[in-house]
Amino acid sequence: MISLAGNSRQSLITLRDGLDEKLKGLSSSDCTGISTDLFSVVSALNSSISLRRAFTDPSRDAASKTQLAKDLFAKNISAKVLELVSAAAALRWSSSVDISSAIEQLAIEAEATAANSDNSLDRVQDELFAFGEILADHQELRITLGERLGSAQGKTELIASLLASKAAPSTVRLLTHLVNGLAGRGIDNVLEVYVEAVAARRNRLIILVRTRSHLTSAQSEKLAAVMAKQVGQPVHLNYEIDPSVVGGISIRFGDELVDGTISTRLAEAGRALAV
Repeated sequence: MISLAGNSRQSLITLRDGLDEKLKGLSSSDCTGISTDLFSVVSALNSSISLRRAFTDPSRDAASKTQLAKDLFAKNISAKVLELVSAAAALRWSSSVDISSAIEQLAIEAEATAANSDNSLDRVQDELFAFGEILADHQELRITLGERLGSAQGKTELIASLLASKAAPSTVRLLTHLVNGLAGRGIDNVLEVYVEAVAARRNRLIILVRTRSHLTSAQSEKLAAVMAKQVGQPVHLNYEIDPSVVGGISIRFGDELVDGTISTRLAEAGRALAV
């Protein structure tokens, strides 16, 4: 995930929670639609320093900034994305460039969620890493795709010719956005941002299950279905066998912990009695 500090870090956390709600239960194509709209906002912000400053000026009230977001983007992006952008405008940022970086993070994660919906998220993660190795081995390609003044259409066609028949659709879309959205940054640095953002989204969809013994296949399938319904996306179950667990299971996903073990309930009862 991108490295932000202070107000910007907290604002990104808030926006990612909002993105989770917007993506919950959506199809892969709908997630891609949200990603595409978010990337269009990133492009607008990256092309205008004054616009970024208008959205992050601490002397302006939140209402005027959210109205600015509506005036600029309402006709070109979906209602869900407009809500996210308006929320971003109302939040506090440590620097003007941080709002663009945060929305870029959301855009990448939305496409990663699209990949997760069609069970290709692991593949996308691997392909982004492999693309970095390709750039390292082919200096001319790296220079062409990293050229600041290069044609957007030319870069798009080059990515398509290289990857369209070999990579997952989400990988092709992400790399197309990447090479056309460098905004003065080095291509290696931006690729690292994308790789970390995809990994961050995958981590939000991993459920850590702690039990005393292995669950049966039927139990695992039922648990996966229950958690997918709660999260609103397919999930990955990682198991930890812990002999100290006495009955029940402990489930952690994101920042939430659902601990149904007997040992935990006994400990809670003991603390209650000690009061």
